[in-house]
Amino acid sequence: PVAETFRVIQGAISEDYVRTTQGVFQFELSGDGGGTWYIDLKNKGGNAGFGKPPGTADVVMSMSSADFVKMFTGKLKPTLAFMSGKLKIKGNMALAIKLEKML
Repeated sequence: PVAETFRVIQGAISEDYVRTTQGVFQFELSGDGGGTWYIDLKNKGGNAGFGKPPGTADVVMSMSSADFVKMFTGKLKPTLAFMSGKLKIKGNMALAIKLEKML
C-alpha cells in the first residue's frame, strides 16, 4: 500500500505544485512497507519514491505506514494525526501545512 500510494503521488505531482510548494519532504515510516520515502516538490518537475531524497529534506515526518496510507487516502486528517501523536514533524512547519493542502 505504501509503494502504491507513492506511485499515485508521483503521478499527481505537477510543475504547479513544485512552483508553489518549493519543499522536500522525507517520511520515516514504521511497520509494513515502511522505511525512508520522499516527496520532492522543489527540484525540476518534482519526484517521489523510496529512499533518501536528493539533497536535504526541509521537513521530516515520522509515522506508521498504516497511518501514512490512511492520511493520503483521506481517512486520517493530518492535523488530527499530529495532535494525537501519530505523526511527528521535524523541520519547516509552514511547508508541512502546504503539503496538507495538496492532500
